[in-house]
This record gives sequence, structure tokens and C-alpha cells, in this order.
Amino acid sequence: MSEAKTPTPTPAGDTYKGWVFKWTNYIKGYQRRWFVLSNGLLSYYRTQAEMGHTCRGTINLATATITVDDACNFVISNGGAQTYHLKASCEVERQRWITALELAKAKAARMQAESDDSGDDFSPSSAPVAPGQGGGSQNSEVQSALRTLGSKVEDLSTCNDLISKHGSALQRSLSELDSLRLTGEAGDKIRQVTERATLFRITSNAMINACRDFLTLAQAHSKRWQKALQAEREQRVRLEETLEQLAKQHNHLERAFRGASQANATADNKSAAGPGKGEASDEDDDNEFFDAMEEAPEFITVPADPQFHKRSSSNISGFNSEMCPDDQSLNEEPLAMTHESSSQELVPLKKRRTRIPDKPNYSLNLWSIMKNCIGKELSKIPMPVNFNEPISMLQRLSEDLEYHELLDKAAKCQSSLEQMCYVASFSVSSYSTTVYRTGKPFNPLLGETYELDRRRESGYRSLCEQVSHHPPAAAHHVISDRGWTLRQEITVASKFRGKYLSIMPLGTIHAIFEKGNNHYTWKKVTTTVHNIIVGKLWIDQSGEIDVVNHTTGDRCHLKFAPYSYFSRDVARKVTGVVMDKDGKAHYVLSGTWDEKMEFSRVMQSSRGGENGTEGKQKTVYQTLKAREVWRRNPLPEGAETMYYFTALALTLNELEEGVAPTDSRRRPDQRLMEDGRWDEANSEKQRLEEKQRSARREREREAASQRTSSQSEEAVDEDSLTDPSLKSAPHDNYQALWFESCEDRITGEQVHIYKGGYWEAKDRGSWEGCPDIF
Repeated sequence: MSEAKTPTPTPAGDTYKGWVFKWTNYIKGYQRRWFVLSNGLLSYYRTQAEMGHTCRGTINLATATITVDDACNFVISNGGAQTYHLKASCEVERQRWITALELAKAKAARMQAESDDSGDDFSPSSAPVAPGQGGGSQNSEVQSALRTLGSKVEDLSTCNDLISKHGSALQRSLSELDSLRLTGEAGDKIRQVTERATLFRITSNAMINACRDFLTLAQAHSKRWQKALQAEREQRVRLEETLEQLAKQHNHLERAFRGASQANATADNKSAAGPGKGEASDEDDDNEFFDAMEEAPEFITVPADPQFHKRSSSNISGFNSEMCPDDQSLNEEPLAMTHESSSQELVPLKKRRTRIPDKPNYSLNLWSIMKNCIGKELSKIPMPVNFNEPISMLQRLSEDLEYHELLDKAAKCQSSLEQMCYVASFSVSSYSTTVYRTGKPFNPLLGETYELDRRRESGYRSLCEQVSHHPPAAAHHVISDRGWTLRQEITVASKFRGKYLSIMPLGTIHAIFEKGNNHYTWKKVTTTVHNIIVGKLWIDQSGEIDVVNHTTGDRCHLKFAPYSYFSRDVARKVTGVVMDKDGKAHYVLSGTWDEKMEFSRVMQSSRGGENGTEGKQKTVYQTLKAREVWRRNPLPEGAETMYYFTALALTLNELEEGVAPTDSRRRPDQRLMEDGRWDEANSEKQRLEEKQRSARREREREAASQRTSSQSEEAVDEDSLTDPSLKSAPHDNYQALWFESCEDRITGEQVHIYKGGYWEAKDRGSWEGCPDIF
């Protein structure tokens, strides 16, 4: 197996990196890994492209031991917890790494020893005397420079020890060579001397490089010290001039006061004393205000301080702009809202429940289910509530708002690319509630609704309605007072694959923001339920989605990696890249859909790294330090006995006054299951499903009769209601109550969009148009 020549490790300041072979296991043996030595830490990656996001391991050299096995092998261990068996391509390369590791180890040991005495570096003598003087910052800068120079001196001392060590070994080899006779061993000894001479040359080069770094650093700091010294001298001259002027003024005031006290009552003395007072007071006033206006800025160094504050403020604004420039305004918004609407402060927020009855430990009798299937149509087979959880699919859709604050922050962003990071993270966060939720939600009845009014707590109102039954489709609309709207219509398709069940949500999710009028769309990935027949159920999310901003053309491609037993990647991993309309990458998203998401700003991108499976080079993004944008909330205490519901899910089925008669909270079979009365819930579930079938047959008959009367020239076969081909025709005239069907102007899909009226009907308490479905 041919392999490209391993590149020589290259030092970059205090960083040393290169390819080294690392022992993995007895099957794969040594594998090439990219090692990086920096700040006393030795880290390794599979490829150079992983440096920005995935570190495979790190060892601290301060407490590590470095041993050499043979010409190319060496071992790094920190006492048993971590041990790296490494192999270089040749002895020269191995010695380069040994020298760099010993230098880094010595430096890390010094830093660890000095960490206990770090308080001495910030003694009261180095503290700034006054905020405007800047003496403290200059003193700390000098102390930092001195510590750096001292570190370089220690590096030179370590190199000196290594040179002495290798020099002694070289001298011994030369002495042995001189004492040898011309025998067969002469060639081996000559080669040994040559190798040791090469090692001595490598160590000497390391010392020369350390000396060069020392000189460069000293020269750079010497210029700064000269400027600082010159500034101190000029300031000292100004202080001396100021003191001299103050002394003259003090002497003049003493003479004026003395002359005024000795004045007699004569007019000449008064007239002589008067101008003296006037001159003294005028000069005093002029000098006082003149000195305050001129000397104070020079003493406080006004030209430097405003630039410093300007730099600080610009850095702060730039720092916030990476995330969201108005994060501070988000924290202040509740205060502003309560200040404007003081009348609402008097109304306490409703206390939501934090527990539901524990899940009963009922055994599932598969034979009783199979027995009910005999002689019945598949559509009429009742599935017991044992497979369910006590919430409906409409409530599960509302659970997407668990992390609505991501959209609140997105609405405050100035940049559409930063806003895209929040929207993409929101699309991932909706799956975090499904990690342990293996129960199936109740299928909503046609016309069933669910409202989630969190306007006073979180600023949004949510409404869901089951708008179709064949195929089942639910429409969802959310409006927020914080500048965003969310809508979606989801139809679920499923396929049974034997060992697992694939659930494929069909439909598009829309997020619209008032600021900038940015309109985002994305779809959901495939949910897979494993071990349907045998074993413990577990859920995985896999697939790829594109979050698109149709206003600006920005796009974020997210990839949900499917779980693989043989993969070394983190389980449930999600990665994505935020690009503008021209395809330029600006942010990289990474994390897991069950835990957290982070984003990093892209500074530079290039083609590099190892070739992919199709021979294409991977894109390498050079990013800034990753920042966390979303983290999953911990589950409530005792969640394992409450269907693994989140804090929000526990409140979804809580009874509330004023909701519509069709609200899922009023569904009897779901309520019975929550209360632990599963047998009664199964009976009630069968009754509701049969009632829904009867209502559907009635609508079909009405539609057929209307079609017959309106189209008298076309005869309708009397067997049309039993003909399967005609049964599939869309002759059900059902129309949703709160949503209307139309063509989406963005996607071109036929969707249901909220037409209004629900919240107004709730305020009036008028629900005349609601069907009787329960």
C-alpha cells in the first residue's frame, strides 16, 4: 500500500504539529494521526480538517512521562489514565518530536509551579494608581513581557542541557570509534556516530531557533519600551513645569494676601491694594481654569483613553454581533413590557403543573390484540392505548415551541446570517424531546384543535387543527409579540421495515420575522423507531434538511448522521454550514440533536484534508472558537415514570377554562389514559373512532347528493358509495374551521393557512361553529 511521504513537522511559535503514527488496536495497528503540540497540551485528530471541531484526545505534558522505545517508537503517558504509543517515520523525525515535547513539558511544569504564586504578579504595587493614568496597564504589560522573556531563557537552559546530554553521548561514541580496530563492527559504529551527530545537529538547531525567538521578542519589546520611556520623560517634564507654575502662583498669592492684610485706610493704599487683589484674582482664575482645561487631558492621556474606550466598545459590539447585537435588549425587554403595561403586573401568572399520574405498569398481551384482528378490516382494528402517550399529535406539534427563545433572539438579530444560526438551531431543538419518547401520540380526530396560549409568559399564541383525516394532516400557526410567526402543515407517512419503523413527516415549516421580512422554510428529517419486534425501543433521527431564507437567499444545510455501531463519531451528531446566496460559508454549526448546538464563525475556507469516499477533497473551514447557541433543558424529576415528558409537555394536557369544545384537553380517552384507567380509555377510544367514521360516511352521502342535484345530466351509480375506485375520489366536503386551503406562494404546495377568528371567538366565549367530535 503506497503512501505519500509524511510531511516534516513544522513549528509555529509555541505550536508544533505534524503527522505521527499512533497505535489504535490489534486489528488496525498503527494509524496516521495529525498531532498538535500547543501550550503544554498534546492533542491529536484524524485529519487536519478536524482541528476546528473534533479533538480525538489530549494529554497534559506537565505530569506526563516521555520514554523512547527504539529508533522510531516513543511513548507518552500521564500515569496510566492516558498512554499514547507513537511511531515516527524515521529516527530524525522522532528526535524532533522528543525535543519539542521535552521543551513543552519543561515549560508546562514551570507554568504549573508558578500558578500557585500568580497572586504575586498582581501585587498592590502593580495596581493602577488612578483609572486615567494607565500606569497599572503599563506595569502589567511590562510584567508580562518579563515573564515571557524569562520563559525563553528557561527554554535556552533546557536546550543547553539537551546539548550537553547529546554531546556527551557523541563524545563517547567517538572515543569508542577511536579505540576500535578495523573489524566488521567498524561500519556499525560509524553509522551510530553519524546518527548521533545528526541528533546533535537537530538539538543545536532547536537552540538556535530559541535564541532567534528570544532576540526577535527582545527587539520588538525594546522599541515599545523606548516609546514608553520617552512618554514617561515627557510626562515628567510636564509635571515639573506644572509644579513650577503652581509654586509661582502660590508665591504670588502669598504676597497679595500679605499686602492686603497690611493695607491702611488711605485711598492710595486702597487703590494700590485694589489692583493687587484684582490682578491676583484674575490671574488665579485664569490659571485655574486654563490648567484644568489643558493639563488634565495631558495628564489623563485623553488622546489614548478615548481610543481605548472606542476600541473596547467596538470590540464589545463586534463580539455581540457574532451572536446577536441585541442580546442585552432581550434581557431588558420584560422590564420594558411590565413598565408599559403596569396593569398586567397585578395579575399573577398561572402556576402550571409539574407532575402527572405515574405511568401504570400494565403488561401488553399481544394475543388479545391479534384476537381482535380476526375477521375485521385493517382500518377498523383498534390499537390499544398501551402503545400511546397521553397527548395528541397536535400537542406534540406544539412541543416544537419548547425552545421558542431561539426565535425570540433571532428576531433581534441585525444580520440575516446570524439569524440563520438561531433558526437552524431551533429546527434541531424540536427533536430533543424525542430521545426517550417511544410512545405514540393519539391520532387527532378530524376537526380536533389544540391551543397553547403562552402570551403572558412567553409572548406567543399557538393553534393547531386537524384539517384532514385521509391522509391525516395537521395545520399549526403561532404568532409571537416578539416579532416572529411560525406556521406548518405536517402529514406523516410511515413504513414498517421489519425491525424498525420509519416515520417521514411531509410538509414545510415556515418562520417569518417582522424585522427584515425574512422568510425561512425547512422540512423535518426521518424518525426511525428501532427494535419494534424484539428488544428495547430506541429512536434515531437521520437525513438532511435545508433551511432557506427566501428573502436574502441564505441557506443552511444540516446533516443528521444516522447512528452506526461502527462509527467513531459522536452519537446523534448534527453538522451544518451557513452560506450566503453566493455560496460563501460564514458559520459552521455542530452538535447533537439531543444535547446542544454550537456555532463558529468561518474566517477562511479552503480545499484540503484527506480525500472523501468519492475522491473529492473536503472543504477545510478555519473558524473562531465555538460558542454554544442552544442546550437541552434537563428533564423534570421523576420523568422516567411520567412518559419522559419535558416541563412543557407536562402542562400540555392540563385542563384550562375557555378553550374550544374540540380542544385535545377535552378528549375523554386521552384523559382516561393520563389518569391510569387504560381499560376505560381503550373502550372510549373505540367509541370516538366509530363516531368519526359515522360522521365521515354522513359527509360522503351529503356530498354525493349535492353532486347529483347540481349535475343532473350526469347519472351517479347507486353503488358509488361501495365502489372502492369511487371511494378514493375526493367527495368528502369537509372544510377546516379555523384554517383555509390555498396555494403557498413560496413553495407552491397546497396548504392550510390560519384565516383568523379563533382568539376572537375565545374572547367572546362563542363556539357555535365547532363540531361535536367527542
